[in-house]
Amino acid sequence: MANENSFTQTLTNLFVKKEEEIPEEYRIGEVHQKEYLINGEMRAWNGKVTEVYSPIMIQSAEGPKRKFLGTYPVGTEKEALEALDAAIAAYDNGRGEWPTMSVSDRIACMERFVYKMGEQKATIVKLIMWEIGKSYADSVKEFDRTVEYINNTIDALKDLDRQSSRFAIEEGVIAQIRRSPLGVVLCMGPFNYPLNETFTTLIPAIIMGNTLLFKPPKHGTLVHYPLLKAFQESFPKGVVNTVYGRGADVTPCLMKSGKINVLAFIGSSKVANDLKKNHPKLNRLRAILSLDAKNASIITKNADLSLAVNESILGSLSYNGQRCTAIKILFVHKSIVDDFIKQLNEAIAALKYGLPWEKGVLLTPVAEPGKPAYLTECINDAIANGAKVMNENGGTVAESFVFPAVVYPVNNKMKLYREEQFGPVIPIVPFESLDEPIDYLIESPHGQQVSVFTTDAKEAAQLIDPLVNLVSRVNINSQCQRGPDVFPFTGRKDSAEGTLSVVDALRSFSIRSLVASKMNDVNKDLFNAVVKNHDSNFLSTNFIF
Repeated sequence: MANENSFTQTLTNLFVKKEEEIPEEYRIGEVHQKEYLINGEMRAWNGKVTEVYSPIMIQSAEGPKRKFLGTYPVGTEKEALEALDAAIAAYDNGRGEWPTMSVSDRIACMERFVYKMGEQKATIVKLIMWEIGKSYADSVKEFDRTVEYINNTIDALKDLDRQSSRFAIEEGVIAQIRRSPLGVVLCMGPFNYPLNETFTTLIPAIIMGNTLLFKPPKHGTLVHYPLLKAFQESFPKGVVNTVYGRGADVTPCLMKSGKINVLAFIGSSKVANDLKKNHPKLNRLRAILSLDAKNASIITKNADLSLAVNESILGSLSYNGQRCTAIKILFVHKSIVDDFIKQLNEAIAALKYGLPWEKGVLLTPVAEPGKPAYLTECINDAIANGAKVMNENGGTVAESFVFPAVVYPVNNKMKLYREEQFGPVIPIVPFESLDEPIDYLIESPHGQQVSVFTTDAKEAAQLIDPLVNLVSRVNINSQCQRGPDVFPFTGRKDSAEGTLSVVDALRSFSIRSLVASKMNDVNKDLFNAVVKNHDSNFLSTNFIF
């Protein structure tokens, strides 16, 4: 107990005594958002606001206190419905300026946005770091990766349009087949990658000609404030509209209207189900969802232990395990489990923990205020059902810090066996037969990814064939992850609906449409005239370079 109290104090002492101790380049002033974007207008907000506090604390006479970062609007149904009306008007049943605009012109608007986004990099990176406790280095990576994703999306759309710039002739029918938008999109992103993951749906939705309602995540809302002007100045009015307020207050009215054509949501399956149920015509609603995941790792007796430990650290503890793609439960063969845990504990003890601006830091404060208590509850539940915390200081909590806990042996009576902990707790399940982890995945409601660690080719093959039918991605001797962004990102069962990758996302937010006619002289002359005079943006052989 004395050692535990001592380490708790060590973690508490990481928080600075005064802001002057923070290197000047990482300090941040208060940000008070008093406006929101609807119909191309930055409208003033004078109503209720939400106060934003950082998981990063500052010492005070009363103990560590969360740093106050600023405020943002708490919108109501009224503003949400105004945003919906603006998006509907801008789409205008497919007749609006944006959905009928040529692909090359939409790309030009997006390139303008990327340029303006780059001007806000320093501000956005700081906001990511302070709002959700992500390390400065990883916050920079998130921004840069997002810009790269947008540029890759632009390139992918150019390729897609080039392939559509020719006519098809089949069975005496001439046709041009292109992708066209779906309508009004409600886009809701997650807190853990408030910029990157949000933009993996928002950007393809916009560039394919849809109009958008964008609700920022609860944690990471201020991250998007510096970009509102860029949206306003880069796209026609009504293309991008913001929605603020509690989700339970402002989203039901949007869905009940029946006027949302696409739901793009990253979060829990429960919330996704509740949102969809509100829509009066589910057959008209397309959903692109990235949801729960309890990704497993299977470490066989033939695994390279050093490699498995290193990848398990990255997979379980990058950004404190607050990733949907994190490895959240490890199945380790009984013959090697003791050695594995010993090496894992040594590796965790060597990790750098501290505040986000410190160079080389891996473990930082967790983002959600209630997360430390929840993780402690999960650990205590596991202990009550026969497990132990295997590593020194594992599970120690100091305010918003949670030191990683290796919990073993985990069984099906424990919360950690089923629940997605979304934090720095590593549950380990010993197994003898490969059927055991496979049965776990069969019974699991999740089906995103799995990692397999083995050096035996036959064993790898024995696992690959069933696993590819249980999850969407099998990682061999590597952690679970989303990238590269050109690879499909999806999941089975409760883990996803629809597929996201640079190319797949463009398809997800559009539908194939075609103009067709019987092949005769009159129709050939008609088609030639339309194309020659550039009278149509759809019926066109223009080639984008």
